[in-house]
Amino acid sequence: MKHKDTIDYEGLVQSAVRKVMRDVLRDVAKNGLPGKHHFYIDFVTHYPGVEMPAYLREDYPDDMTIVLQYEYWDLVVDDKKFSITLTFDDAEERLIVPFEAIIKFVDPSVNFGLEFTPDLNDYTELDLDPIFSEMDDSQKKEIKPLAEGESNVVTLDAFRKK
Repeated sequence: MKHKDTIDYEGLVQSAVRKVMRDVLRDVAKNGLPGKHHFYIDFVTHYPGVEMPAYLREDYPDDMTIVLQYEYWDLVVDDKKFSITLTFDDAEERLIVPFEAIIKFVDPSVNFGLEFTPDLNDYTELDLDPIFSEMDDSQKKEIKPLAEGESNVVTLDAFRKK
C-alpha cells in the first residue's frame, strides 16, 4: 500500500457525513418518514452507477433533485447506494443513486442540510468515446492535454451540446 504525503481530512469528513445520510435513509426505509420530515436529494445524473430512465437523464443531464415525502415506494438502502421508485409524469420509475453521486441532502422540516463534493476520480469510469464521436471539430479542439504539474481536474465544457 502506498503511503500518502497528507491525511485526506476532507475525504474522511465527507465519508462520515455520508454515513449519517445513509443511516437516516436506512431508518426511513425500515420505519417510514417520521412526523413532517421530508428530504430533497440532489445528485449528479451522469455519475457512474446512477441508473435512471433515458428520458429523465436527457431532461436532467447534469444534476437532478428528487423529493422523498408523500409518494415514493420500495426505498432500499445498502452501503454504497439507494434505490427508490418515484412518479414522473404519472409513470412510476426506478432510480438507483450511489451515495457518492449525491451533492445535497436537505430536510427542510428541521432546517438541516448537507452538501457534498463528488469524488472526480470516480469519473474515470465514464466511457467518453460515444460522446467524443458526437463532437464537432471545434469542440474537439477545446480538449487539451495537461502539462506536467497541472491539476487533474477535467472540465466537461467541451462535451456539452451547445
